Amino acid sequence: MSARRGHGEDSIYFDHTGDCKDTRYHRGCPGRWRGAISVKGPDGKRVRHKVSGRTKQEIKAKLEEMHERIGTGITSTADYTVRRCAEDWLANGLDGRSAKTVNLAKDVLSPLLALIGDKPLRDLTADDVRGALVKMGKTRSTRTLQITRNHLSRAIRRAEANDRVRRNVAALAEVPEGQAGRPSKAMTLDQAKALLAAAEESSLHAYIVLSLTTGIRPEEARALRWDHVNLDADVPHVMVWRSVRRHGDVKTERSRRTLALPAPAVEALRAHRNAQDADRDSAGGIWDETGLVFTTTVGTELDSHNVRREFRKICKAAGLEGSWSPRELRHTFVSLMSESGVPIEEIARLAGHSSTRTTEVVYRKELRPVITTGAEVMARVFA
Repeated sequence: MSARRGHGEDSIYFDHTGDCKDTRYHRGCPGRWRGAISVKGPDGKRVRHKVSGRTKQEIKAKLEEMHERIGTGITSTADYTVRRCAEDWLANGLDGRSAKTVNLAKDVLSPLLALIGDKPLRDLTADDVRGALVKMGKTRSTRTLQITRNHLSRAIRRAEANDRVRRNVAALAEVPEGQAGRPSKAMTLDQAKALLAAAEESSLHAYIVLSLTTGIRPEEARALRWDHVNLDADVPHVMVWRSVRRHGDVKTERSRRTLALPAPAVEALRAHRNAQDADRDSAGGIWDETGLVFTTTVGTELDSHNVRREFRKICKAAGLEGSWSPRELRHTFVSLMSESGVPIEEIARLAGHSSTRTTEVVYRKELRPVITTGAEVMARVFA
């Protein structure tokens, strides 16, 4: 006869699913070992927590872990899965973010949750996260894997703050190498000239000229207002102070900048202003006065998808091979500045980068591959 459990001891027993073959150690018996802890809940009622495993030692280890979790106030249960954790973060952890941002985060996490979403959060390990990322890496870029891991880490961090889990295992998981993503590219000077020529009859002509000659971001161009453009000053300029982001501000503090306008941009913007006045007269009462520089034919804000679609048509008309996006006008600006010998610090100021590192890392393929300063100076010294 087995000894009676002492007060406060955990319950450990073998749960048979068939005939018992070993009454003492249950070797070869069909079934699993079970363990249980009985504790008082917040309401004073006793709550019974259960675990199961293949061996008695495994049950003891799980019960010790459960005691530790209860002692630290962790309230995660077996039904609080990785999917529930992510859904909780998407619903309550992204306050102030736009619906577009939330949907993007949801789309990024979706393939990961398909792999580990049903796993209890308290049982999730760094190996589980990395294993799922490795599988995703067969069809997705390294950058996508990094974003996915970061989103999961933020979701688990919120669960950690709410005592749902002891530690953030996603933050400990290494990101594996994925597929090579589509690299950003820049146009050559001849390609840029062909693009400008092909865009002359398009409603996006001024948009393309401004983006190409100043390097402003697409979200900054679409949010640009006429009261931030001065074409009649001694030095015509544009104040890049807004974007289409939810808060309306630019991406970083250094992104808020005032840029002088080159002559082609001034000419294009003046022609665009006249064309917009004509659209306003034609639209009559249905015109929506937003004060924006770039609008539809009824004055409303341009949609990014429509801009990309029209831009691709212009690139095709210009004979540019491959796929191009409006954002690569900015890359082209950096490339042309670099090829003209403009210092990296000045390029970073013009582009509104927070540091020269951003300019070097993101646009490194467009920057000069050969540093000639040393050779030029030494050639003069020893001439």
